[in-house]
Amino acid sequence: MIRFLQGPETDPATVRKIRQAIDTQSEVTVQLINYTKTGKKFWNMFHLQPMRDQKGEVQYFIGVQLDGSEHVEPLHNCIPEETAKDSAKLVKATAANVDDAVRELPDANLKPEDLWTNHSKVVHPKPHRRDSSSWQAIQKILDGGEPLSLKHFKPIKPLGSGDTGSVHLVELCGTGEHFAMKAMDKGVMLNRNKVHRACAEREILDMLDHPFLPALYASFQTKTHVCLITDYCPGGELFLLLDRQPLKVLREDAVRFYAAEVIVALEYLHCQGIIYRDLKPENVLLQSNGHVSLTDFDLSCLTSCKPQLLIPEANAKKRHHKGQQSPIFMAEPVRASNSFVGTEEYIAPEIITGAGHSSAVDWWALGILLYEMLYGYTPFRGKTRQKTFANVLHKDLKFPSSIQVRFLYLHSSVVNRNGFNILRTYSERLGSRF
Repeated sequence: MIRFLQGPETDPATVRKIRQAIDTQSEVTVQLINYTKTGKKFWNMFHLQPMRDQKGEVQYFIGVQLDGSEHVEPLHNCIPEETAKDSAKLVKATAANVDDAVRELPDANLKPEDLWTNHSKVVHPKPHRRDSSSWQAIQKILDGGEPLSLKHFKPIKPLGSGDTGSVHLVELCGTGEHFAMKAMDKGVMLNRNKVHRACAEREILDMLDHPFLPALYASFQTKTHVCLITDYCPGGELFLLLDRQPLKVLREDAVRFYAAEVIVALEYLHCQGIIYRDLKPENVLLQSNGHVSLTDFDLSCLTSCKPQLLIPEANAKKRHHKGQQSPIFMAEPVRASNSFVGTEEYIAPEIITGAGHSSAVDWWALGILLYEMLYGYTPFRGKTRQKTFANVLHKDLKFPSSIQVRFLYLHSSVVNRNGFNILRTYSERLGSRF
């Protein structure tokens, strides 16, 4: 329940707006006069925002208020319009930040051992992978009535490590089938408030059924760790492939190939309501068949998506063509986030500024990835983290003349015609809108 200290100068109509927003489960931003416990009045810039789960159901409301008394115009007895707009942006951003923080807190009503319940659930094969040799080997054990656990896997070698755990190459005992096992330390994740991210990653992996994304075969827990069993990619990281090249760059046809597959993978994720948020060469793995597989979803944001079919409007230039234009399939995750996540050289401007971000951040990161594959380094890297962020926000994009790239002409025409700021404006970024 939200209560205000009201008084003789509190506008009843404004209070009704707040009550109506609660009844209709909608957001509202108002300015009204409230009173402190001592009876002193102040101008309150108030924002009320409903917070919904992935099904769209309201779970709670967040209310943020800002004392705007010092900005009140005596003549009109209200906060000036421009100041009110700036204040409204601030309270809305604050509400979103609070929501992001609350979503990542463990449920206070759960016992520590209950936080990992989802990791003990049986994983079922998806349509496009169910006939693979990997799934058949897994299914043979499951059909015997025994849940998969650590004892079923033989460790072969470590593949990598992070701040919460490690990844190992493992073999399903007696089968010759190889998998990647990600093992995360429960205690570390609790202490670093990363339980939510671990659970979200497990949920996301269980949704995937795509040739350029990993399959989840099993998840289980030990006393100290939670484990995820996914595809092993023997080709290693795209980062290592780049590093082995004489100039740290790939041929243009190879860049087109990898970029095309990454785009298809990102489009699929967005259709599922997933914002990837960690695209970089280290997270693009190469499968045994040479195709890519995006990995590491612990920074990803799972929201909802409502795909649409849009019919393009016919213009004068195309009226002479016979037949109807093909519809455009558009799918974009609907909930924005304010979390500060990502790798600094790949972070989009809107993440740095805290303005709230959407799936457009993945298209920004794709542009940085393209640049690095072509030129051997990222365009905004600075000597320090803060310098890198300043470059992302303000530095002009430059294409080195030392390396000739044929589709640089396309890049140059876009930059010269529209200016690089169009890339920094996420709502107009290529990929985020058709």
